[in-house]
Amino acid sequence: MHNNGEKLIGSEIFFECLRRENVEYIFGYPGGALLKVYETLHDVEDIEHILVRHEQGATHMAEGYARATGRPGVVLVTSGPGATNTVTGITNAYMDSTPLVVFTGQVPSTLIGNDAFQEADIVGITRPITKHNFLVKDVKELASTIRKAFYLATNGRPGPVLVDMPKDVLNADCIFEWPESVDIRGFKPTIKCHANQVQKAAKMIAKARRPLLYVGGGVITAEASEELRKLAIDQQIPVTMTLQGLGAFPGDHPLSMGMLGMHGTYWANQAVSNCDLLIAVGARFDDRVTGKVDTFATQAYKIHNDIDPTNVDKNIKVDLPVVGDSKDFLASLIEAMPKAKEDRGAWLSEIEAWRKQCPLDYTVEPDSLKTEFVIDEVSKQTRGHAVVVTDVGQHQMWTSQYYKFTEPRSIITSGGLGTMGFGLPSAIGAAFGVTDRPVVLFTGDGGLMMNIQELVTAVFNKLPVKIFLINNSYLGMVRQWQELFHQEKYSFTDLASSNPDFVKVAEAFGCKAMSASNPESARNAISEALAYNDGPVLVDFRVIRKDMVFPMVPAGGSISDMLLARLNPKTMV
Repeated sequence: MHNNGEKLIGSEIFFECLRRENVEYIFGYPGGALLKVYETLHDVEDIEHILVRHEQGATHMAEGYARATGRPGVVLVTSGPGATNTVTGITNAYMDSTPLVVFTGQVPSTLIGNDAFQEADIVGITRPITKHNFLVKDVKELASTIRKAFYLATNGRPGPVLVDMPKDVLNADCIFEWPESVDIRGFKPTIKCHANQVQKAAKMIAKARRPLLYVGGGVITAEASEELRKLAIDQQIPVTMTLQGLGAFPGDHPLSMGMLGMHGTYWANQAVSNCDLLIAVGARFDDRVTGKVDTFATQAYKIHNDIDPTNVDKNIKVDLPVVGDSKDFLASLIEAMPKAKEDRGAWLSEIEAWRKQCPLDYTVEPDSLKTEFVIDEVSKQTRGHAVVVTDVGQHQMWTSQYYKFTEPRSIITSGGLGTMGFGLPSAIGAAFGVTDRPVVLFTGDGGLMMNIQELVTAVFNKLPVKIFLINNSYLGMVRQWQELFHQEKYSFTDLASSNPDFVKVAEAFGCKAMSASNPESARNAISEALAYNDGPVLVDFRVIRKDMVFPMVPAGGSISDMLLARLNPKTMV
């Protein structure tokens, strides 16, 4: 470790800054603009570099690590194509409020703007998809810039920050000075909620007969799950969660209604449509939640707590905004609640009637395999304790329905951007961050192929990731929409004739692999995979090809009007 006042070159300053930010892992890939950094890295023993096989994989690994641990993920890539390959992952992190610090090499300062070899204006490219980005022009600014980058990524609403480092800056030297504090003009996020707004919220809750808590990933980010649980149970308020909010409240608790929105539960959506008070905490009224905005929670007085004031009134007009940290909001709300409580037995009974009217269920047949069964069985065998990563598509929605998340930081998924290929690298990142819980990946055959090269990273590092491949040989969600809304014209979604043998592919990478095609073999394969911890294991579940996710709200529809079953059951086979 170096001290303030020492003369260091830029690459040494880089690693000293990472040490002071308590960085454990760097997910990276070397290149010409970073040769000095990798030369210095050769002698660094207290920070582990994870060699990825594609820079997009690096960003998703950093996301998985950040979401599993709550700490910022760190990415290191070279200039030009190395930098541009991170764009999808950075956008994904931006939309899902994940703290990343992405370091990119850049051509020497004198060549910037000259179309030099492997030059790309990554600062300009990523400006709309980062909280902030920096081009370091002087080695004397490197330490302070890195300090600001980590501060910005982790404070307020988390998100990605990019630092572009020209080659000459990394080779130059200066006296190292680490700034102990950070003061960024114009960046002063509100943490503590306004007391008067909290008091108003408490009064509204106290007199509401049909209140509903609608919570998102902000509750998990704020580490506010205990406060949420206490408020909901003390006041007998049912809880519905967004995709990113699953696990903020125990999924097996009687007050939990699971996910709301397009593929949410019927009873959650009915509760939203009939509640008289909607308390949104750490959620942003995403279009997949609201459906047709004109019909969303029309009977409800709406309270909205969010740390990002730009989220308030953006999609849904609310009656009482409360800007601030969700943990502070919920804790203050608990203190402000009057002792007298409204009897909500009738409201809970009404919700229970909706639950019984349209439950989540499926049939089990001995000679075929349903995705719902696989996910339900994994949930039972892990007792809801796993860190569950998904890719994007039908399996992602079935996971939200059938896996009972019992604790926070248990689901890692691409919500806002819907990035196919997110799953495998993100599960690898999560496995570096969490070692006391199993890391389970549900992925489709389409999404797995997009970043399958990262299987090498999992094998090389002997990570015990359980890769549960939901293989229907279709781009399943696209095929579902083609059947329901596009005249059953299945254009380029059938992968049966082009998919590889995934068991053989996995084994070629050095990964343990097996397959299952009926409930009995699936149950046994899940048990065997969960017990195997000497490296990654892949199970190829050959599921029903044309199954569809229900219930479902058609695009542009009201969440109170759900499609509960397929229009033509004969297309199931």
